[in-house]
Amino acid sequence: RGDGAGLARRGGKMASTAAGKQRIPKVAKVKNKAPAEVQITAEQLLREAKERELELLPPPPQQKITDVEELNDYKLRKRKTFEDNIRKNRTVISNWIKYAQWEESLKEIQRARSIYERALDVDYRNVTLWLKYAEMEMKNRQVNHARNIWDRAITTLPRVNQFWYKYTYMEEMLGNVAGSRQVFERWMEWQPEEQAWHSYINFELRYKEVDRAPLLVIVHPDVKNWIKYARFEEKHSYFAHARKVYERAVEFFGEEHMDEHLYVAFAKFEENQKEFERVRVIYKYALDRIPKQEAQNLFKNYTIFEKKFGDRRGIEDIIVSKRRFQYEEEVKANPHNYDAWFDYLRLVESDADAETVREVYERAIANVPPIQEKRHWKRYIYLWINYALYEELEAKASKRTRQVYQACIELIPHKKFTFAKIWLLYAQFEIRQKSLPLARRALGASIGKCPKNKLFKGYIELELQLREFDRCRKLYEKFLEFAPENCTSWIKFAELETILGDIDRARAIYELAIGQPRLDMPEVLWKSYIDFEIEQEEYEKTRNLYRRLLQRTQHVKVWISFAQFELSAGREESLSRCRQIYEEANKAMRNCEEKEERVMLLESWRNFEEEFGTDTTKERIDKLMPEKIKKRRKLQAEDGSDAGWEEYYDYIFPEDTANQPNLKLLAMAKLWKKQQQESEAAEMDPDKDIDESQS
Repeated sequence: RGDGAGLARRGGKMASTAAGKQRIPKVAKVKNKAPAEVQITAEQLLREAKERELELLPPPPQQKITDVEELNDYKLRKRKTFEDNIRKNRTVISNWIKYAQWEESLKEIQRARSIYERALDVDYRNVTLWLKYAEMEMKNRQVNHARNIWDRAITTLPRVNQFWYKYTYMEEMLGNVAGSRQVFERWMEWQPEEQAWHSYINFELRYKEVDRAPLLVIVHPDVKNWIKYARFEEKHSYFAHARKVYERAVEFFGEEHMDEHLYVAFAKFEENQKEFERVRVIYKYALDRIPKQEAQNLFKNYTIFEKKFGDRRGIEDIIVSKRRFQYEEEVKANPHNYDAWFDYLRLVESDADAETVREVYERAIANVPPIQEKRHWKRYIYLWINYALYEELEAKASKRTRQVYQACIELIPHKKFTFAKIWLLYAQFEIRQKSLPLARRALGASIGKCPKNKLFKGYIELELQLREFDRCRKLYEKFLEFAPENCTSWIKFAELETILGDIDRARAIYELAIGQPRLDMPEVLWKSYIDFEIEQEEYEKTRNLYRRLLQRTQHVKVWISFAQFELSAGREESLSRCRQIYEEANKAMRNCEEKEERVMLLESWRNFEEEFGTDTTKERIDKLMPEKIKKRRKLQAEDGSDAGWEEYYDYIFPEDTANQPNLKLLAMAKLWKKQQQESEAAEMDPDKDIDESQS
C-alpha cells in the first residue's frame, strides 16, 4: 500500500511536469539505411506462431476427489468455465451442447434440460441442438419429455425430415403404432418429398394395413410414382385396381405428355395377365403418337414381345423399314457419307433379296469422290470390295464379281494413285475360279500401269506358292529395276537362290546389291551378306567382306562384329586374330570425334581379355582405358547471344600424346587434393602428431 502511494505521488509529479512543459522525444537518426542481411517476413512470423501453437503442453495433473466438498468445488469450477465460454460467445452451440452433456454425465438431468432450453432460446433453428436434446431424454428413458421435444421440433421446423423420421421410429420402437401413424399423417399434411411417402407406405405394409397406404401420386404425380402405385396393387393381387391405375395415368398425362416408360410398364402388366391383344394395342397406340427418337425403348420391348408371342416376319419388316427410312434420310442429306452407306448396305444384306441389295450397291458406288486424291478414295473403294465379296460369297455370281472388279479397276485413276488391295483381291478371285492366266494378266497389268512394292510382293508370293521359281526370278529382276534401293528385296532374292541351292547366283546378287549407289537399309544388307558367307563357311570371303565394309564405314559395331567373328571362327589363331582386330580398331578410332564409340570398343576389348587374355594383356588394356572427367562449355542461343554454361563428360585417353599434359595436370590436382585432406585430418587430431614426433 505504501509503495502504491509513492508511485501515485511520483505519477502526480510527472503529470504536473508534463502539463507544465510537454517534452518532445528525440528521434534517433538512422545512419545506415541499408536493408538488414537477414530479413524476417510476415509469412515467417505467422509460420513460427503456428508452429508454437502445435507445441504440446504438459497435461494438467490428475486430481482425485475424496469428499463432497471437493466435488462441489470441482463442479463449481467447471460450471464457471462453461458459463464463461457461453458468456463470451452465446452463438457457439457446441459450448452449450458440451455443457449439457457434462451435466448429463453427472446425472443432473434437470440442469441439462435447463441448459438445452437456454440454448434453444438462443438458436431454435439449430437441428443438432434439437436432436441432442431429444436423444438425452430418450437415453434416460424420459419418453414423455422426448415426445414433448419432438412435438416442439416438428412444430417449429416442419421441413426438417430428420425430426419426423426419428419421431416415428421412436414411437414404432415403443410399440405405439397408432401414435406413429398419427405422426406420419401429420407429416403427410406438409406434402414432403417422395422418400417420406415411401416410408409411410412401408410402415403400413409392415403391419399389413394395405388399405391405409397413402396415395403418393396425388402429391407427386410423376410417371415413376404411377408405375410404383400400379405395381403395389399388382403385388397384392389387386389386378383390376392396377389396370385402373394405369388407365388413370394414361388419361392423366394425355397425348401431350406421353412417356414411353408408362406404356412399357402397362404393356408388361398386361403381358403378365396373358392379355396379348391388349399388349399389342398398347404398343401400337404409343408408337403412333410418341416421336420415334423418344420411343427407342418402347420399340425394343415391342420387338421382344412380338418375337415371343407374335409374327416374327411382320415385326422384322417394321424394324427394317424404320431403319431403312433413317438411312435413306442420311444418304440423301450427304451422298458422300460412305459410313452411312456401309450401315445401310449391312441392313439390306441381312433382310432383302439380291436385286434390292444390288440396287443399293449401284447407288452407293455411283457417288464417286469429286477430288482425285487417295485420302478421299480410301473409304469409297471399300464399297467396291464389299460389292465384289457379296457377289462372290452371298450371290454366288462369279461372272458379276469379275465385272465388278473390272469396273472398279477401270474407274481408279492409276496415273495418279492406285490400290494394290483391289488388284490382289482380283487376282486371288481368279485363282479361286481356277483362271490362273487371268490372274497373271491382272497382276502383270497392275505392275505395268502402276508398279508398287506391295504389288510386286503379292505377285512373287503367288508364284512362290505355285512353285514357279523362274517366274519369281523374273519378277525379282523387274522389282529391283523398279526399286533398286530396296534392301529387303535384294535379301529375299538372294535367300530364294540360296534355298534353290544356287550359291553363286546368291553371291552375285549380294555383290550387285552392295554395289548400288543408294540403299534404304545398307547395314541390314551387309549383315545378311556376311551371315550368308558364314553359313557357307567361307571365312576368307567373310574377312574380305568385313575389310570392304570397313573401307566404307569405321563404325564401332562393325569392328566389334569383326572381332567376334574372328573369335567364333574356331581355329588356333582365332585369339591372336581377334586381338589384332581390336588393335587395328583402336588405332583407326584414335582420330574419331565420337569418344563414346572408342570407349565402347575398349570395353569390348577388355571383356575379351578378361575371358581369354593373360595378365600382361589385361594390364595393357587397363592402361588404355580413358579417364572420365567433367567439363564446362559455353552455350550460344540461336541469335548468337550467350545462353550460359553447360556441363558435360569427356574422356581423356592415355594413348593420345596431345592429352598427356591434361593427364599430368589431372594427376597433380588429385595429389594436391589428397595432401589437403591429410593436412585437415592432422589439424583435427593434434595428439596424433605429438605421438608421431615423439616416436
